[in-house]
Amino acid sequence: PSKHLDALFTIPSPSYDCLRWGPFVTSNQFNTTLIEGRIQPSQGCVLFAIYDKTKASETGNPDGSLAGVIGLCDTSIAHLRAEVACVMISPLFQRTHVTTNAVGLLLHYALDLPSEGGLGLRRMTWKANPLNAASIKVAERMGFVKEGILRWDRVLPDGKDSGGNGRDRRTGDPRPDALGRDTVVLGLCWDEWEDFARVRVDEAMARPAA
Repeated sequence: PSKHLDALFTIPSPSYDCLRWGPFVTSNQFNTTLIEGRIQPSQGCVLFAIYDKTKASETGNPDGSLAGVIGLCDTSIAHLRAEVACVMISPLFQRTHVTTNAVGLLLHYALDLPSEGGLGLRRMTWKANPLNAASIKVAERMGFVKEGILRWDRVLPDGKDSGGNGRDRRTGDPRPDALGRDTVVLGLCWDEWEDFARVRVDEAMARPAA
């Protein structure tokens, strides 16, 4: 956070309408809520900064331009699984090569065998708000298979007025001011990765940068 957080807030922020948290007005709010509140307390979560290296010459930075963040969460070494999470790409880099390459690199790291430089996980999960059609489309393009919908899966923060499932809470609900959210669950397993998804991901990553 000390290296990337302030820089993240110098570029336009993504929409938080379909996310559980946000919008964040300041980098300190982002740090307190997401990094200190969600990422750091869990040994199974890590957040990566995404850089667009095609912007290296334009920015004078060999790393290129900061484009967003992506996370690997709910990782279980015992069960060889993890979740792609916290995918937040600045609008400046949406509908470009950035999301495809960021997700593709993370999938290679997670699903490739240790002998190939990966973790050798057996399953990757992708969860999304049903209202977030763009997120679901990205997951399916990268080989994830839709497995179902978890109804009333999340309780959104009090006062967040977007991203809910549109259904009323019952009388006497202990969180009457907090919307409920459903969750679409998609999965990508090692056999699908070996059979077709890795080739699909590599072909997508090989397309010219947009």
